[in-house]
Amino acid sequence: MEYVFPAVFHANDDNGSYTITYPDLPGCISEGKSLGNAMYMAQSALSQWLSYLEEKGEKIPSPSSAKSIMVEAGEFTNLIRAEVKDARAVRRTVSIPKWQDEKATKARLSLSRVLQDALNEKLPV
Repeated sequence: MEYVFPAVFHANDDNGSYTITYPDLPGCISEGKSLGNAMYMAQSALSQWLSYLEEKGEKIPSPSSAKSIMVEAGEFTNLIRAEVKDARAVRRTVSIPKWQDEKATKARLSLSRVLQDALNEKLPV
């Protein structure tokens, strides 16, 4: 699922870093060492926060309009996009030849990991 939330970036005068907060998501806070890093960290924090809410079955609030957010001197608002994927494990039954199963067991391979890696290669994100 794709989400877009407004974030408030507060410039920290002492070292050029930024603190990022989300008015609609109390407690979702991050920091970046530079503006570019702050943008990356903002997206990462938002993705992780929304994933956590989804995992816990909590309601994700509707995002405010960026224009409605009041900022103070040294702050600005920016929209941040995050894509949250359902990472819960799903049990599937698959069949492989016995010889492959024996070799995989000897090699101590996780068939789940091998399948996930192969699917990631075939189905890029």
